[in-house]
Amino acid sequence: MKFSEMPYSRPDIEAMQRECTEIAERLRGAASVEEARKAIVQMGKLSRRFETMMSLVEIRHTIDTRDARYAQEQDFFDEATPRVTQMQLAYYQALLASPFRAELSDAFGEQLFAIADIQVRSTREELVPLMVEENKLTSEYERLLASAEMEVDGKTYNLSGLKKLMQSQDRALRKRGFLAYAEFFAQNERRFDEIFDKLVHIRHEKGRVMGFDSFVPLGYLLMGRQGYGAEDVAAFRAQVLETLVPVCTKLRQQQARRIGVDKLRFYDEAFQYPEGNAAPIGDHAFMEAQAERMYDELSKETGEFFRFMRAHELMDLETKPGKAAGGYCTFLPDYDAPFIFSNFNGTSADVDVLTHEAGHAFQAYTTNKVQTVPEYGFPTSEAAEIHSMSMEFFTYPWMERFFGDQADKYQKLHTSEALTFIPYGVCVDEFQHRVYENPDMTPEERKAVWHELEQKYLPARDYDGCEIFEKGAFFFEKLHIFMYPFYYIDYTLASMAAFEFYGKMQQNREAAWADYYRLCELGGSLRYLDLLKAAHLSNPFEPGSVRKAIAPLVRFVVG
Repeated sequence: MKFSEMPYSRPDIEAMQRECTEIAERLRGAASVEEARKAIVQMGKLSRRFETMMSLVEIRHTIDTRDARYAQEQDFFDEATPRVTQMQLAYYQALLASPFRAELSDAFGEQLFAIADIQVRSTREELVPLMVEENKLTSEYERLLASAEMEVDGKTYNLSGLKKLMQSQDRALRKRGFLAYAEFFAQNERRFDEIFDKLVHIRHEKGRVMGFDSFVPLGYLLMGRQGYGAEDVAAFRAQVLETLVPVCTKLRQQQARRIGVDKLRFYDEAFQYPEGNAAPIGDHAFMEAQAERMYDELSKETGEFFRFMRAHELMDLETKPGKAAGGYCTFLPDYDAPFIFSNFNGTSADVDVLTHEAGHAFQAYTTNKVQTVPEYGFPTSEAAEIHSMSMEFFTYPWMERFFGDQADKYQKLHTSEALTFIPYGVCVDEFQHRVYENPDMTPEERKAVWHELEQKYLPARDYDGCEIFEKGAFFFEKLHIFMYPFYYIDYTLASMAAFEFYGKMQQNREAAWADYYRLCELGGSLRYLDLLKAAHLSNPFEPGSVRKAIAPLVRFVVG
């Protein structure tokens, strides 16, 4: 079935409540392993149905945030999802109490019980009103970003379009694009501050309800983290500060000399070559066709996957009025179908979508052929981002298809940006720790913290006197800070694995791909650190791991 043909109907929450209760009671009262197994399978079907409808709404709403029907349905899910999470609690409690745990672990894996334990420790009835309000605020934030319509030289741009201007060969145009981008956040500073302030206090209250002193421990539980904690993450950030920040400062200095400016400004950061960055040599239809050829040649499995995506309309890639910002991959469980959402803007980032988001989609497509419960459909995000980021490197040999004779330039740009991203990623993470450990900071104090951390992790950044960003409001643009607390560090952790795959594929590409494919098959059936072992990847928390992981990239772009 094509995406446009997939029917949507609003879930009956009262009926779901009755069915959830019945399944939990059947599981609790099961007299045999087979009865318990059937209850688990039934719960999986119920969860998949709800998640399919929720994903349909998310996709159709973000494709056009002005569509009244799906805006209304998104509001429905903002309120319904916390209730459904609470409904599932009795099921997970019954699962943990099952006398057939050993046999069920053999059938479904021990990780299902670990996930159930996390769900029980992070959910309580009192959280539901807070979760509903939190969802409403994140939807408000998303719509605020999507509302951006800023004029530059007589043309109107959304935020994605303004970012494209910041890659122009004309430095004056780059600056005008940057100033328009900054002006949107300046005009809406109070709204961004108010939304984030409310989110911080709601999340703090959620932590208190669950018995914690702050939101931080609950935030880690909600991310599904196992086997490591905030101290390990802080030690990783320290490795980045010591090992990688000096490398990135050197890369920025090289970039300034290469593009012929005396000092790199923020609006220069995305502009890497004086003759212009490598750009795709065709439109989005051309790039989809090239991606299909690429995935056909990469492996039998990737070829099958990408043809499936195209045949069933499972990508919406072009930017357009009313479309939500950013990009993502989600999954439609009833159809075993991933979906890729993005905002193409004619830059190399468009190709990154066809590798990064396609990596997520390929993992989901592969995992759901193998795994038996919806809980395993995606791993926790620090593992999930390995699939996406590694795919960006596995596809390097095909970049001529997209960039012609500028393929080498693209690879150096991509590798450089992969490195310079890491300090920004850990900056976001430390900011969130500081904010949630001190929830009563004023908006101005939060912005001051962001400014302080930028100076620590991004010492080469210069906003050229732009007031709104000089005082620390740049974090307004980062969806994850508002919508997905404590997610962003996972990109940096996953990057270490992706960098390691990059080094391995240079030595033995077939072995590297076999490890990658195995990782995709496993999905979320193991915890993060065990997934790394299964794919023969290093633990990023071990001393020296960052230096080891970045070495092949540094040799390529720094020498």
